[in-house]
Amino acid sequence: MTLQIKPYKNNLRPQWEEFVAAANNGTIFHRQQFLDYHPQDRFDNHHLMLYDGTRLAAVMPALIKDEHGNKTVISYGGASYGGLVIAKGLGIAEINRMAEAATEYWSRQEVKRILITQPPLIYMQQPNQYIDFSLAQLGYSCLKREITAVIPLEFSDEESIISSFRPETRTALRKSYRSGITARASEDIDEFYRVLEKNLGSRHEVKPTHTLAELKRLKKLLPKSILQFTSYLGKTPVAGMTVFVCNSKVILAFYISHDQNYQEHRPVNSVCHQVIKWGWGNGFKYLDLGTITINMQPNWDLGRFKEGFGAGGFIKETHELRL
Repeated sequence: MTLQIKPYKNNLRPQWEEFVAAANNGTIFHRQQFLDYHPQDRFDNHHLMLYDGTRLAAVMPALIKDEHGNKTVISYGGASYGGLVIAKGLGIAEINRMAEAATEYWSRQEVKRILITQPPLIYMQQPNQYIDFSLAQLGYSCLKREITAVIPLEFSDEESIISSFRPETRTALRKSYRSGITARASEDIDEFYRVLEKNLGSRHEVKPTHTLAELKRLKKLLPKSILQFTSYLGKTPVAGMTVFVCNSKVILAFYISHDQNYQEHRPVNSVCHQVIKWGWGNGFKYLDLGTITINMQPNWDLGRFKEGFGAGGFIKETHELRL
């Protein structure tokens, strides 16, 4: 049966959201409710819905960007991940047809370049790499591969969490708690954002991906999916982690930051411990601590820090096709 592709329209939102929630590799970043935090005029969105007969079989969030007079499709430029979101149980032949149909669709739109960033393998309910294979078969090449640090939340009990850490990480964690640091879930995003903004500005001369208003808007749109954990010394916020509940398997540490003035108290160690404990206790399979590379250049110290909590690397790949 021929695949039919429909551009997404707002009246199809319920079907889109229901599909992403049940899909094999859907995440928070594919939800229209998440994408709503962007101002309406920020991107030229052109999301796709692929139907096999009457059955919705895949969706693809995408935007079109003008680059020197040529159209580039990015899936997705306003989120960590995009790409094909597919129904559970599909085989290689069906997924290949969908990748081919989407590529042909963009070709008919006179697009000159396609960029697709798929979620890493851990985000799949039924893991396979059929999408990656199909894109390669269609002529897509790897533009870049980043490494994201992932902790499997496989513990027999709460005590075994700490014992899974490397010795130096356990030592730093004990020091953190002995120095009076407490870490807990918090509804106050503002206090952590001040720590985040100060740290990024002083150490890297950059700003957070989201403004405070955008982050609070996301929290309002998805209150159960945007969580804040903060470490305190007394009543002073000294570190924190903003966690995105990506799907039923994975939670993502989108922001991790601390106040340099309190580094000796190792406040990030305590907040990491509390998030790992929370994720395991709530039935998640993985904590994605975020990338340890930028443009394929590793940050060795950051890698060692995250590995101290039991993290291992998974690839986050961006595929490119020039038409």
